[in-house]
Amino acid sequence: MSEKVNLSKKMTNITPETRIMMMRSDESRQGYRRQVLAALAVSLGPFAAGLSKGYMSPAIASMQESRLHGTFTVTDQQASWIASLSLLGALIGGILGGMAMRLGRRRVLLAVALPYTLAWLATALSNSVNMISVTSFCGGMIVCCITMITQVYVTEIAVPEIRGCLSSVLKILSQIGILISFSLGAYLNWHQLALVVAAAPVLLFVALLFVPETPSSLLLRGKEEKAAESLQWLRGPDADIRQELATIRTNILASKQFNDGKAGKLKVLLSKRLTRPVLITCGLMFFQRFTGAHVFNFYAVPMFKKTFRMMNPHGGAIATSVVQLLASCLSGMLIDNVGRLPLLMISGVMMSIALAGFGSYAYYEDVFRHSADLSHVEPGYDWIPLVCVLTFTIAFSLGISPISSLLIGELFPLEYRSTGSALATSFSHLCGFVNVKTAADFQDHIGLYGLFWLYAGISVLCLLFVVLFVPETKGREIDEMDPKYVESLCINR
Repeated sequence: MSEKVNLSKKMTNITPETRIMMMRSDESRQGYRRQVLAALAVSLGPFAAGLSKGYMSPAIASMQESRLHGTFTVTDQQASWIASLSLLGALIGGILGGMAMRLGRRRVLLAVALPYTLAWLATALSNSVNMISVTSFCGGMIVCCITMITQVYVTEIAVPEIRGCLSSVLKILSQIGILISFSLGAYLNWHQLALVVAAAPVLLFVALLFVPETPSSLLLRGKEEKAAESLQWLRGPDADIRQELATIRTNILASKQFNDGKAGKLKVLLSKRLTRPVLITCGLMFFQRFTGAHVFNFYAVPMFKKTFRMMNPHGGAIATSVVQLLASCLSGMLIDNVGRLPLLMISGVMMSIALAGFGSYAYYEDVFRHSADLSHVEPGYDWIPLVCVLTFTIAFSLGISPISSLLIGELFPLEYRSTGSALATSFSHLCGFVNVKTAADFQDHIGLYGLFWLYAGISVLCLLFVVLFVPETKGREIDEMDPKYVESLCINR
């Protein structure tokens, strides 16, 4: 009898956090399956984004050869604008997407999927450089909304145990899209390849019809019954969601009261709860863009042409894309086991070494080999720049690429998640635009080797930034699902 009493006392002393974890473990398999299906559905958005990112390289080559078919051609300068205008459009799309996200994550994705298809149909039917430039800008604006909101969606539906893995699925589908575009681009012209890209958003629209809105978004808009239905679907029909739903509801109400109690919007915007995540995520986005990844994506073949002597530069670009896909898969397996910080630090070290190595080889090519008799130069060193690029690709895809996007959803409180995501994503694409447009100018002034030594130095700064400022979020609940969230608000007050 006394044992039963002691057992009942122990059960009543269980914390809400432990009780939620116990409830999840009972129905974890079915709940995980539903969350994986929802993540796969929205990952068709990053898949479409990957197709569009991989489209540029083969499409521009096709446009520059289109004089053979009696249509318009593009110059190198026009090609650089076509490529970079998509990033400029993404800058605007990040701001608009952050504002629209308040209406619901799934609702906005449904609203922009079909217009994205129309943008690519317009690209396929373009008959001038100006028209393609306009569709590139519009497509970039829409695809930024899609990639930003899909990341937030996955963050809000997933339990901590699989959140990092599901976030990596988005990157994996994006890499698959890039690889498909590179592969099909060898056989299709730019008109036909644009039609292939146009089909992907239709698949996204159809898949979204079968998944729910996120519970956090619904509760934030006061739709408690629909939030309960959404959470029940995600956790499984037999799961007990009462404690988790009550925790989310309580935390959202507490967050609203906390912000309403602050005097003026300026004080809210300067709150540590907003400024700290903004500085961390924007810092990571800066290092993600200015460590050379975009330069590799847009100028891989020209760079390999300058460093390869015997190997096919196109083969090197395809090999890089394949390795990037495999590294993204590896990141998905490690991110919830190893943690975010170790992967970021490994990524920073490997990127620094790889970029410095590529720059050193480019310097050797530029200074020593060009001053020698090239007819007697051994062609056996082509593997050095390729290994450097593949090492960089593995490091980038393993750490900073998936984790910087994941932290946008994990670090921002729910009430700031729309604003914070918009700021970080827009800043990221601004950095991408500047990097792509200035890479050629830097190369003209300091050479290819100087450009990559600069990227290596930035990667070292990235490592220091990670060590000093980036928190570990492995296994941590996002704010609205954390039973101790109200206590943290009281401390911050």
